[in-house]
Amino acid sequence: MPHQHDAHCGHESTDHDHDHDSSDLGPKDNLFSQIDRDNVVALNASGSGSTIIKPWHERLDEAKSIESDADDQMIIRIPFTSSVKLRSLLLKTGPTDQTPSKVVLFSNEESFDFDDIADKTPIQEFVVAQGRDVGEYSLRTAKFSNVSSISLFFPQSQGADTTQIYYVGFLGHWTERKSSAPVTVYETQANLADHEKIQGTDGGLSSPPV
Repeated sequence: MPHQHDAHCGHESTDHDHDHDSSDLGPKDNLFSQIDRDNVVALNASGSGSTIIKPWHERLDEAKSIESDADDQMIIRIPFTSSVKLRSLLLKTGPTDQTPSKVVLFSNEESFDFDDIADKTPIQEFVVAQGRDVGEYSLRTAKFSNVSSISLFFPQSQGADTTQIYYVGFLGHWTERKSSAPVTVYETQANLADHEKIQGTDGGLSSPPV
């Protein structure tokens, strides 16, 4: 759907910052190489979840993105090939009313879909600012140590019928796992007949632990 583009990036969250590193590899603790890109799953999305897992030099590329399908909700589950300790989430979305209202994070959920959200307590959540840049959202590192996967829930857009995501990345540290269990992909594509928009999720989730 057509949308207008802002020439600036708003700052609507106190946890929101930007990283303007211009090198091809990006920050030294960029975890792109530790993401199991073949097994990234996007639910209620019009494309493959791996589309938005890009190397640093492609983070601003708007030629590739995914968009929510049946409504404006979306879940992205991102597994890692190692044990990671996360310090920041990187997002490029929108850029205007297709920007998600917020992002809600869950960690180490082997099976996670829309039916699970009401029963799960999120680890952290952020209001997402509109803009064309990549936003950096600082994570509570104590809550995101020894992470094998991250699930991102986008409960609604900022006014559009769909939500659009261009890029997801992470900053942090990693160590090799002592033993590697096989990764099971439970649903590679959302079954839209089964998906009903979760009502009351705008502020209705359990509060993350302090």
